[in-house]
Amino acid sequence: MQLRVVNARKWRRAILCGCFAAVAAVPAFAQSLAARAKDAGCVDRPEAVGGALYRCKTATGVPAYFNVPGADRGSSRGSGGSKSAPAPANFPRVDAETQRGRDDLRRKVLTDELTAEEKLLADARAAYANGAPTPLPEERTNAAMYQERIARLRQSVLLHERNVEALRKELGNAR
Repeated sequence: MQLRVVNARKWRRAILCGCFAAVAAVPAFAQSLAARAKDAGCVDRPEAVGGALYRCKTATGVPAYFNVPGADRGSSRGSGGSKSAPAPANFPRVDAETQRGRDDLRRKVLTDELTAEEKLLADARAAYANGAPTPLPEERTNAAMYQERIARLRQSVLLHERNVEALRKELGNAR
């Protein structure tokens, strides 16, 4: 058992030292396209997808995407403009009608959730009764049990209030 712990420590130390040496030797922004492609496990030549974003095939046939910082020198990132890079030609698009349908469905689901959560909040507030619910028969002789139930009811009210607030915020963000 002791042998495993010592070996694990040695391996961990060797791995950490190797990682730090690699980071110190080659800053991330200075890595070349070839080095990034090798790190991504590319088996073919990387193809520019847009700006500093590249795509290549891996040994499993799954495409790998990665960026090369500093490769897109002509971009206007530093100018403070809000221009977005154009999407690649083969990027999947959704027509406006389909997106509108998705947005409507999302809004309906959120509205239904909000309605259900508001009902749960009303029920929780009624049970809480402003912090003074009627004690149950077993709670009349046990004050600690009554206080625990009040705390649980208060937590339930707070949870439902937070949920209602989050759903309203999400509905406000919906298109």
